[in-house]
Amino acid sequence: MSLIVELIDTKKELIDKFHQNIDELEASSSGFMNELRHKALEHFKTLGIPSTKDEDYRYTNLEPWFKKEYSYRFAPKLITFAISDIFNCDIPELNTNTIILLNGWYISENGPMTVLANGIKIGSLSHAAKTYPELVEKHYGRYAISEKDGLVALNTAYAQDGIFIHVPKNVVLEQPLQIINMLLDDESLMVQHRNLFIFEENSQANIIVCDHTLSEYDFLTNSVTEVFAGNNAHFDLTKMQNEHNNATQLSATYVHQKKDSHVTTNTITLHGGMIRNNVQVVMDDEGCENQTFGMYFIDRKQHVSNHTIVEHAKPNCYSNQKFKGVLDDEGTGAFNGKILVAEDAQNTRAYQTNNNILLTDTATMNTKPQLEIYADDVKCSHGATVGQLDENALFYLRSRGIDESEARLLLMYAFADEIINEIRVPVLRERIENLVDKRLRGELSRCNNCDMNCC
Repeated sequence: MSLIVELIDTKKELIDKFHQNIDELEASSSGFMNELRHKALEHFKTLGIPSTKDEDYRYTNLEPWFKKEYSYRFAPKLITFAISDIFNCDIPELNTNTIILLNGWYISENGPMTVLANGIKIGSLSHAAKTYPELVEKHYGRYAISEKDGLVALNTAYAQDGIFIHVPKNVVLEQPLQIINMLLDDESLMVQHRNLFIFEENSQANIIVCDHTLSEYDFLTNSVTEVFAGNNAHFDLTKMQNEHNNATQLSATYVHQKKDSHVTTNTITLHGGMIRNNVQVVMDDEGCENQTFGMYFIDRKQHVSNHTIVEHAKPNCYSNQKFKGVLDDEGTGAFNGKILVAEDAQNTRAYQTNNNILLTDTATMNTKPQLEIYADDVKCSHGATVGQLDENALFYLRSRGIDESEARLLLMYAFADEIINEIRVPVLRERIENLVDKRLRGELSRCNNCDMNCC
């Protein structure tokens, strides 16, 4: 059976499941979310699941991951034990506010929404859509457009909950906020959650997202995060992906920036069976600054794909994309990055690099940096490299008494350190440095500090 036929069959199954469970899907959501839900389903009927015939997914075949048998939870899982009994945070010294998303549902003993003294709102997206409808409707579905991407359409049709964060005008979130995304069930599961982060004018926030699997079953996560950064807002997002080989993660982040805003995203992919990270940024006013970083480690038969679009829609903006990867065994990777400069976006400065190290002859990396420029007063550059460790540097280290194995590790660690150093929370940076060291030594083969024996 061909790939296209397989994907059509999977699309039909997902459409049928939607109709069979529509009452449960709508029960927990606001009227606005349900209205978009039905519109998105129509878009999904047209778009379907992306195939390798789609240029953006040319090197990422989703069909094997979608054709697995998955269950779906239309209500939160009943927890009869303390999650802390089987899971400890990878960064225990991190002084953060911590919230939990379990199988796509917001979990808290303090109710569905926490409102801090300074007006910051943190909680369930489903609850926020009913409690603060004008705020949610202003941004939900405005940046992640279901008409353009089948995975966004599927998420919009199915998503019931996720994380909602609102930082009001002139307010600073003093401590980083840590979101723990956990997958835990007694059978294979498909999860589709939606996050909405709103940062008003002159606000500041630092958010850390950690992805973990806590049981050995197959999981497929299709998540969408929409971010609005108002005038002069400053926002840092660090993602740490650390799931087992039976996990598939399709993660899309859509960032919309206004005048003089500063947004940094950094995705550290330590482990996972198949991971696809989409990052799309629109700088919709003058003076915006965006930094998009990524570091990925791939071995066995794992696959990691990063796809970025950074759009300079207005003049006088700056962007920098920097991604690095280390590939071992039969691992495969892909990078497809684009800088798009509109006709009116004069005085643009935009840079993009993708560097990769292949440790074996059987590892494969496909990279496609792109520039699409319609303005004439710009400074833009892009480039990519795929190679092996520097033999001269390796010889130099060995000539200083360092054995070959340790010398290789030192070079790989130095290669990765450029991305890790962009993390602005010192404790987090130190912890990820430690995890990267373990990953390079082959000691991190499953979610760290988890008592489950996942493969």
